[in-house]
Amino acid sequence: MSNLNYLIMKNLKLFIAAFTLVFAINIASANEEPVKPSAQLRSELVALMGTNSSFELEADETTAEVIFTVNSSGEVIVISVMSDNPQAVKYIKSRINYKKVSHRTSKPGEMYLLPVRIVKS
Repeated sequence: MSNLNYLIMKNLKLFIAAFTLVFAINIASANEEPVKPSAQLRSELVALMGTNSSFELEADETTAEVIFTVNSSGEVIVISVMSDNPQAVKYIKSRINYKKVSHRTSKPGEMYLLPVRIVKS
């Protein structure tokens, strides 16, 4: 019986150590909150989106929040677009996703939050 208790305790210690390691790695690699892009990056993205939207707005304006990153090649990678208007989501993604910008990130994988307002013209 004592050998069985020894094996159980040894396996329990191993399980606890593995669980703690996995938990610590998940906490360390958790994504940070997105930051606001610089004025230069914002102006480049606005230029890419253009001033004339290719879809009809039902209301006078619609808003969206775009979370994106810039990879090492200078391409904008859209992570998510949150908007009530599905056409705005498609429009924004088609205009800026995988488009090149001159911005170089200081930290790889840094995420940006860009609020967008599209006004009916």
